[in-house]
Amino acid sequence: MNLAELRAIDVHTHAEVSAREPMDEVWKARTTAMAEYFRGASDRPTVPEVAAYYRARKIACVIFPVDSERASGERRVSNEEVAELAAQNSDVMIAFASIDPAKGRMGAREARRLIRDFGVKGFKFHPSLQAFYPNDRNAYVLYEAIAEAGLPALFHTGQTGVGAGGGIHLKYSNPMYVDDVAVDFPDMPIILAHPSFPWQDEALSVATHKPQVYIDLSGWSPKYFPPNLIQYANSILKHKMLFGSDYPMITPDRWLADFETISIKPDVRPLILKENAARLLKLDGKAA
Repeated sequence: MNLAELRAIDVHTHAEVSAREPMDEVWKARTTAMAEYFRGASDRPTVPEVAAYYRARKIACVIFPVDSERASGERRVSNEEVAELAAQNSDVMIAFASIDPAKGRMGAREARRLIRDFGVKGFKFHPSLQAFYPNDRNAYVLYEAIAEAGLPALFHTGQTGVGAGGGIHLKYSNPMYVDDVAVDFPDMPIILAHPSFPWQDEALSVATHKPQVYIDLSGWSPKYFPPNLIQYANSILKHKMLFGSDYPMITPDRWLADFETISIKPDVRPLILKENAARLLKLDGKAA
């Protein structure tokens, strides 16, 4: 990956369609609701198609599936497929994995195998879809595997448009539960995904208080960012804010166009768009 040639690094994109397996019919039913909520197309790209899309824009991306099979009944795109295809497109793509914390020690074994054999660079958790509290001690054996490798854990926080209700509990995605994880795993970088409505103040508090906690700005058009988020992005959290789109729900084209319209300081823009992520993901050869 040539950082000098990249415009930005998008730390939040989804692998929703397998390039190798038939589409999951249960997941397909939810796609329509998501497209309506985000006012986007219902078609979903495969991992190679995502890579081509980002390559054309000179943007790198972190891509991951979501393992919510237990709670939702939806089949995930396999971690192995995502990792293998991302490796084939390593000029623009970085693979994160997703494992349901309910898998316990087997989940920890899977994490170590994915790190060792497939080179995954982080892990995605979606507490609302996976129906767990991040500070549930049953998840800690999985966090231990991630922390020992020094890799980041990315947690969905705040409201989700997924399913527009659909029996999903928002309570699991309060960022204050991730604060406990940050205390207990001080050497594991943590990304709080999305403006954390209705808990934006909580997310800002956790990120200011815990040195290894970052915030990604995905899932919302920047024109809807609350004033306190912009204030902190311009000041004490300017080195901990990360560009993320939530593609394919929101395109990087739309996100970047709207980002140009908000009051972010000129010296902060490159930090959010690329430099902070490059440091966190160790793409610049420096420790986070």
